[in-house]
Amino acid sequence: MCDLKLILSPPHGKRRFLRTINKKGKLVDVGCGNNSPYYIKSRFPEVYYIGIDIGDYNQTKPNLANEYILTTPDDFADAIAKIVMKEEWIRGGGIDTVISSHNLEHCNNREKTLDAMMSIIKSGGKMFLSFPSQRSINFPYRSKGILNYYQDPTHKYSPPDFDEIIKKMKENNFNILFSSASYKPVMHFLVGLFLEPLSRLTGRVFFNSYATWSYWGFEAVIWAEKK
Repeated sequence: MCDLKLILSPPHGKRRFLRTINKKGKLVDVGCGNNSPYYIKSRFPEVYYIGIDIGDYNQTKPNLANEYILTTPDDFADAIAKIVMKEEWIRGGGIDTVISSHNLEHCNNREKTLDAMMSIIKSGGKMFLSFPSQRSINFPYRSKGILNYYQDPTHKYSPPDFDEIIKKMKENNFNILFSSASYKPVMHFLVGLFLEPLSRLTGRVFFNSYATWSYWGFEAVIWAEKK
């Protein structure tokens, strides 16, 4: 059966990344709101899914997580690091996949959170990271949808430092499979280009923000694999 959403999805977005992972492995979803447990487990039922967040955000569909961890902002990084403390997981070397989709910019301690995510991944395991581009501090405000970084009151500090994250990942024995500091997938960019005059006129973003995001390059994206 043809998956139209997959075909139309960005070539290096989360949906495409999930097609490359160990489908029977252990996956940690860092910042797992917005029905992420349902989305991943319904498509990859044999994945052992662990979601972790600081709140039960927008879970309107059945929560299919194998484990669902709610913690506090101050304990967030420590809770991630403790996930692999089960004896059998220590013997197995850790987690196969970690995804963090627009979570890092909300963390009280980004460096510690990134360290924790890297530490639980086994050799050969993969990580997906996305977060707002550093350029987004200069993007316009739109009344419907987030485009300027500071428009979201839950964003902490300034945007994550893309170059520092890449540097730290390499220092921690990760190969960078793909990276873009300001991701502009061609098809979505072209849709955003077409819609931008209307977006400026109305002060809104369209298609769940992604076409406009792609036109401006709002999102930074990293795929990495532990050596």
